[in-house]
Amino acid sequence: MHYYIITGASRGLGRALAEAVLRQPGTTVIGVSRHAAIEHPRYTHQPLDLSDIMAVENNLYKVFPRWTDAASITLINNAAVVGEIGYVGEQTNEHFNFVFDINLVAPAMLMNTFLSAYSGLSVPRTILNISSGAAQRPVDGWAAYCASKAALEALTATAHKEQSLRASGVRIRSLSPGVIDTSMQEHIRAADAASFSEVARFVDSHAQGKLAAAEEVAGQIVQWLQRPGAAQEPVTLRLADI
Repeated sequence: MHYYIITGASRGLGRALAEAVLRQPGTTVIGVSRHAAIEHPRYTHQPLDLSDIMAVENNLYKVFPRWTDAASITLINNAAVVGEIGYVGEQTNEHFNFVFDINLVAPAMLMNTFLSAYSGLSVPRTILNISSGAAQRPVDGWAAYCASKAALEALTATAHKEQSLRASGVRIRSLSPGVIDTSMQEHIRAADAASFSEVARFVDSHAQGKLAAAEEVAGQIVQWLQRPGAAQEPVTLRLADI
């Protein structure tokens, strides 16, 4: 059985990823999210609010079962938030806690627990962290999002180096999937131009049908996940790389 653990599986890209995986025979998905949205005999919902770090700490053991029939195990850290869009100095301090907990702290804890729980296995193991182009450039109004995604990419690269030095065989990558038609994009398009100078570009992209469908992106990602890792593959990927 090929096991997948996917955060943010109740909507958007996370749900599309879970559904794409479940269309493949011999797969099982654990979806980590606040709300259950998928009914399938090979799907298990693990309720968890990733902004509640105490709850994450206390319930991590439920996310990583001791599978005895695993042919492969994959963790996809997909859940993320932009948070309230606004300039630094015009935000509450709680905003930064909220965004960093979901986008960085919880994924770091999930990665750490995954590597510890499955360190003794010889089956293929993969950690895929869903990043963003915003990790590579400053976007006004998105400071917490940009910074948390940049930190997630650094965490990915460091964990990759560590596992390579240990010759563990664990594949660790981050992926920027591009602009996808999800509820996050709806939130972005509703921003005030005074707090986000690029809002008109995002509105135009949606109006012109330039946003990728979550189902198409998910299908491409799942196909990549099911191929063996390439030796020269970058650690930080774009959708075009896979």
